Amino acid sequence: QVQLVESGGGLVQPGSSLRLSCAASGFAFSTFYMSWVRQAPGKEPEWVSSIYSDGSNTYYADSVKGRFTIFRDNAANTLYLQMDSLKAEDTAVYYCAPGTRDYAMQRRDTWGQGTQVTVSS
Repeated sequence: QVQLVESGGGLVQPGSSLRLSCAASGFAFSTFYMSWVRQAPGKEPEWVSSIYSDGSNTYYADSVKGRFTIFRDNAANTLYLQMDSLKAEDTAVYYCAPGTRDYAMQRRDTWGQGTQVTVSS
């Protein structure tokens, strides 16, 4: 079965960086689009970024463009999200999910358990 395990979250100050990881198993990771989504307290989930199966194409929400970088290591079945210049509004639980933006947003049942990112001074 599909298993996604996110890690790397934490409490950081504004302007700091974090790198999230998502270890995938139970499916052909290297053939799947992968996405990151996040959910802030009291808000609806928000798509953050997606990456093509071979990493050749990446897509970002306007809110994170230029600050976040999605990448993957297919040999290690791992998805990453490098987050730089973090802002308070980036505070959320971050989830990785298989599929494109639309699929990921529709299939919450496929998300991992999430990792908490808190940006605060």
